[in-house]
Amino acid sequence: MSIKRNDLMQYLNTLMQPEKCKDYCPNGLQIEGKLDINKIVTGVTASQALIDRAIAEKADAILVHHGYFWRGENECLTGIKKKRIQTLLVHDISLIAYHLPLDNHKELGNNVQLAEVLGLTIESGLSPTDSSIPGLIGRLPKPMPARAFSAWLGECLQREPLHLGPNEEGIIETIAWCTGGAQGYLQYAVDAGVDAYLTGEVSEPSHHLAVETQTHFFAAGHHATERYGARALGQHLMDKFDVEVSFIDIDNPV
Repeated sequence: MSIKRNDLMQYLNTLMQPEKCKDYCPNGLQIEGKLDINKIVTGVTASQALIDRAIAEKADAILVHHGYFWRGENECLTGIKKKRIQTLLVHDISLIAYHLPLDNHKELGNNVQLAEVLGLTIESGLSPTDSSIPGLIGRLPKPMPARAFSAWLGECLQREPLHLGPNEEGIIETIAWCTGGAQGYLQYAVDAGVDAYLTGEVSEPSHHLAVETQTHFFAAGHHATERYGARALGQHLMDKFDVEVSFIDIDNPV
């Protein structure tokens, strides 16, 4: 089965509602490829490795969380940017990317999907006043010491997390989380009064804020926490349109 590129994009833009996000990159169709799409490859980032795998699998479109054309980047098509885009154009492959819309989606989003992987119960959004802020607040399946939760993260995500803050024997019951590079949202977790905050990356101030507020902080990897939205969206498209979709995980230790 196949789907017309324009029909696919109309459906995706209605589903993902990118106009509701204050993003810093274009969402939707970033590079236009062939009109008829028979196979879609999904992944986290539109790296050269993912593009090469998509070509090997004879994909007509690539759907990712991290695409191109970020605000503030050099606009010139040089270096790896030129090589990636040139490869896509030569092979007439469409590049489709949804950044914050994929973080925020209530069923297919990275944060909801991560909760499902970890067995977390969702209770509210991370921000009490701004629904455009990605992230969620909820509870662990059962209260557990921080060291046990850290081990659970490592088992589920296949990556050993960094733990900062209180003693690792401290009990965690409530948690806030936001996938990817959302260490700057730790203050939302502190303000919400939860026991712990989980994200992908860490920065120098994270340590001090976690220690001084006695909030457990876990950095489990940008890539490791964001594997699940693109995969879920691809599965949704396969079920909806009976088009062939495969998720390719190009590992990234960050």
